[in-house]
Parts: sequence; C-alpha cells; structure tokens
Amino acid sequence: MSADLERRLEELEVRLAFVDHTVSALAAADAEQAMRLLALERVLHDLRAELASLRTAQGGDPHSEPPPPHY
Repeated sequence: MSADLERRLEELEVRLAFVDHTVSALAAADAEQAMRLLALERVLHDLRAELASLRTAQGGDPHSEPPPPHY
C-alpha cells in the first residue's frame, strides 16, 4: 500500500472511532433523558392524584356547588 492510501485509511478509522463514540454518548444521553421523563411523569401523576384527594377532602369541586342565594 502507498503511504498516502495508508494515511487516508488511518484517518477514516480515526473518524469512524469518533463517530462510534459520539453515537454511544448520544444513545446514553437519550436513555437517561427517557428515564428522567418517566420519573417526572410519575411524579406529575402522583401530584394530580394528591390534588384531587385534597379537593375531595375539602368538599368536592366548587363548580358542582349551587350558586349562593342573592339578597
């Protein structure tokens, strides 16, 4: 093989290694973000359930109450 061809092949190998590393890092970041999103969705669900139970404990939905009498 010529020196020029060998140099070009080595450069391609280095670039491929960099691309492989970048793809792996992006996949790991994506997996971490997906886990965080799931955790946030669970927390939001729990907070909504807690808010609903607090509303129920305080007398239900204020929209379902009859209007106050007018004097």
